[in-house]
Amino acid sequence: MLEKYLQQTQFTDFDDFKANYKLIVPENFNFAYDVVDEWAAKEPNKKALLWTNDKGECHEFTFAEIKKYSDQTASYFQSIGIKKGDIVMAILKRRYEFWFTIIALHKIGAIIIPATHLLTKKDLIYRNNAADIKAIIAVGEETIIKHINDSMPESPSVEFLISVGSIVPENWLDFHKGIDSAAPFTKVENANKNDDPLIISFTSGTTGDPKMVTLDCVYPLAHIVTAKYWQNLHENSLHLTIADTGWLKAVWGKLYGQWIVGACVFVYDHEKFTPADMLEMIQKYRITSLCAPPTIFRFLIRENMTNYDLSSLEYCTIAGEALNPAVYEQFLKLTGIKLKEGYGQSETTLSLFTSPWVEPKPGSMGLINPHYDVDLLTPEGRQAEVGEQGQIVIRIDKRYPEGLFKGYYRNTSLTNEALHDNVYYTGDVAWRDEDGYFWFVGRADDVIKSSGYRIGPFEVESALMTHPAVVECAITGVPDEIRGQIVKATIILSMEYKDKAGEALVKEIQDHVKKVTAPYKYPRIIEFVESLPKTISGKIRRTEIRENDNK
Repeated sequence: MLEKYLQQTQFTDFDDFKANYKLIVPENFNFAYDVVDEWAAKEPNKKALLWTNDKGECHEFTFAEIKKYSDQTASYFQSIGIKKGDIVMAILKRRYEFWFTIIALHKIGAIIIPATHLLTKKDLIYRNNAADIKAIIAVGEETIIKHINDSMPESPSVEFLISVGSIVPENWLDFHKGIDSAAPFTKVENANKNDDPLIISFTSGTTGDPKMVTLDCVYPLAHIVTAKYWQNLHENSLHLTIADTGWLKAVWGKLYGQWIVGACVFVYDHEKFTPADMLEMIQKYRITSLCAPPTIFRFLIRENMTNYDLSSLEYCTIAGEALNPAVYEQFLKLTGIKLKEGYGQSETTLSLFTSPWVEPKPGSMGLINPHYDVDLLTPEGRQAEVGEQGQIVIRIDKRYPEGLFKGYYRNTSLTNEALHDNVYYTGDVAWRDEDGYFWFVGRADDVIKSSGYRIGPFEVESALMTHPAVVECAITGVPDEIRGQIVKATIILSMEYKDKAGEALVKEIQDHVKKVTAPYKYPRIIEFVESLPKTISGKIRRTEIRENDNK
């Protein structure tokens, strides 16, 4: 399959990859027809999806079966009036019906909005109206159904509500009855052009309303690098990315690149993450590849991993936030596996990464993905020098790379803020070392300027997280007449330290930070709290902390 989309698939080293990686983009590419159905025709019994849940149920789907069920789903959607260009929200958690649904919508030429089950009535009303959503497909659970039903009086565009599960409320349609009785599906000719919208993703930033990131129909091809050259997958891989289908991380790690490569995707459908259960899944099903955010790896290494047979694991990747080097070292000690970091956004695919050919530098996002023309720009607009902080940007003057978003849906002003002068501005600040590795500093708005120094929140947060008292923390800047800003740490304490909160612990933590990182970065103010303000996607809202400090 790779040979259809790459001029060269095997590389001797990263220099060879950088010089000779070249994507072949066919006209009117459709992932459903050109990848899923192609595998079904070529190797119908090839395993595509291995799904299990915390109730002990297990289903395995071949590519032929994914084609069959996605065809039935597409036919059913057409029968109720969903057509090309319609926008459909899918709130399906980790249910296997998500894969039937997204492939079916691709076959029709409709647009999917993956959404989390954590959305409230207010969140749903905003999304339904912002995107003129025509149908919502959701897990049939009481809380989810209630929020959706409550949003309906203020969501005039929504025509269909479809339930996946045992609960099918009044005025809702039954997903499984619908696909079981669907007429034979006829392939939709010219279902899309390459620049047609494929996905709209609501990305919840740390300020303002969520933005609608528009991704086009060639977006899946840009994830070849994600699967093949970052996650190091092959046709015999059984890959687990720990992510809910409500987030784009699911299509990063549970769909596009993985199926182009021909790997089988493993899905563990669970209500509550438990490190021991996840380790049990890896052992039981002989998972070969794992991708998860640093938080997950922090939980895993706190378990007694020596109690599990993890010998099937070949490769592990990590993304979603910057990696604390201490987590890297401990995981390496326990498994012998070097975690390979990567960086990207909802607006991009993998932009920076640690490939199989290079040695990881713990805490670094890695090197530039040659698919993108990545650079660092200072606030003055010049290229940042080695060791100098700058905003991560993607230059688009030579070509507009596949995988880069097409703008924010229905928001020209926001689009023009991020995409102008042949540059996409990520809003993330980093620095580059002498070997070309990038190191994350923080969001441009979050960088603290104190006594002439530029201090990234992550640098201080990483130092704080190595102290046993700290479970979670956020670093912000507080206005100061002398220094401009001073560093403040807002900290959630571990259970063992909750009764020790006081000046002595403050000083102990401050001294610890001075030893772990440059002394000028230590937090001059420390506040102990029970929780941190977060977005629906789990990002810390540092702006809310700053606003509260300024009241």
